[in-house]
Amino acid sequence: MSHISIIGTGNMARTIGTRAVAGGNTVEIMGRDRAKAADLAKALGGGTTTGDWGTAPAGDIVVVALLYDGVVPAVTQYGDTLAGKVVVDISNPFNATFDGLAHREETSIAQEIAKAAPADAHVVKAFNTVFRHVLEKGRPDIFLAGDDPRAKASVGAFVESLGLRPLDVGGLKMAHWLEGAGVITVGLANHGVGNLDFALSVRELPG
Repeated sequence: MSHISIIGTGNMARTIGTRAVAGGNTVEIMGRDRAKAADLAKALGGGTTTGDWGTAPAGDIVVVALLYDGVVPAVTQYGDTLAGKVVVDISNPFNATFDGLAHREETSIAQEIAKAAPADAHVVKAFNTVFRHVLEKGRPDIFLAGDDPRAKASVGAFVESLGLRPLDVGGLKMAHWLEGAGVITVGLANHGVGNLDFALSVRELPG
């Protein structure tokens, strides 16, 4: 069982929170609008609590479930309250036409979080290659990127509690390529697959 704090009250916060509660994890919701956070906590049930925006998260794992342009400002605002925490970035920084990344250099939102967060916080990129309704109803693979093995192991255990398979793709610099994979999912949805009812996954050859 993991202790999870979710910063955000949107659709992904709800979906991850729902699976987290079902997986036996303790969950805290933190939103700028405390009433929305309280409503989501009540909907999730399972003893889900609410925390004040900007105060120290109760969870050991902090999932930042915000639109990409709000992620780094939120982490900056939380500041030292994130010391020692595992911070999970799920965002996709799409450009205006959804066929590229909003940042032009080879970085990622996760790497920018690492610059803004306390030195002893550990950032992991995860969940960004999965459409929300697929995460809600399916059993997609969840790709992880991060520099700290213990942090990735704790996020991996959390992912497994959701009934999903975590797959480690390497260090935090790989978060840039996971964000690129997010762009690929949109391209597939618009072209090769033609719908949103799929997820990227790994299929191993028979032994």
